[in-house]
Amino acid sequence: MEKIIFTADDGSSVEFYVEEQTRINGTNYLLVSDSAEDEANAYILKDISEDSQAEGEYVMVEDDVEFDAVSGVFASMLEGDAEITF
Repeated sequence: MEKIIFTADDGSSVEFYVEEQTRINGTNYLLVSDSAEDEANAYILKDISEDSQAEGEYVMVEDDVEFDAVSGVFASMLEGDAEITF
């Protein structure tokens, strides 16, 4: 499992583990967790970076409709691999 480090708006670092990734309608999404353990919190991050940016820029998916759609895709991708509750 790949570990990535994000820099928050306040400059602090946050570590996440990439569980899965997908591209939907031209937008990249990451399913990440805050721990490599079985009891971890899962989050969906959306790539909002421009093509010209050297590093990716991600935000948490907060729109309910978008969240439900993307979480459904991730649930299908992980079926049988793990139980993830959003």
